[in-house]
Amino acid sequence: MTIQQLLLVPIGVLVGIGASFSGLGGGFLMIPLLLLMGYPAQKAVGTSFLAILVISLSALVAHNKLANVDYRVGLLLGVGGVIGAQLGARLLEQASTASFKRIFAFVLLGLAGYLFFQK
Repeated sequence: MTIQQLLLVPIGVLVGIGASFSGLGGGFLMIPLLLLMGYPAQKAVGTSFLAILVISLSALVAHNKLANVDYRVGLLLGVGGVIGAQLGARLLEQASTASFKRIFAFVLLGLAGYLFFQK
């Protein structure tokens, strides 16, 4: 195992904390890290989703114990998300890693600005 691979577990712990705390899923942290490790955009996103699946299931269990889950709303959002995920994966396949990085950075900056200036 390489040092990079050994660092993935503690990075996963930090991403899990951030994802469970913020509800953002962890991809906003994980994808830039995978890109820094040299993954192409498509593989970084796909790998991130596998990790997010595991993290999300764990976070769901924890939030369910605290009665912080509205299953009806979550499932309805999930149905739309399934459709959007299929479309998004096909769109990403057409994008270069360089283009993806710019778009991803723009989305993160937009979200950050919105959250920062929101009352």
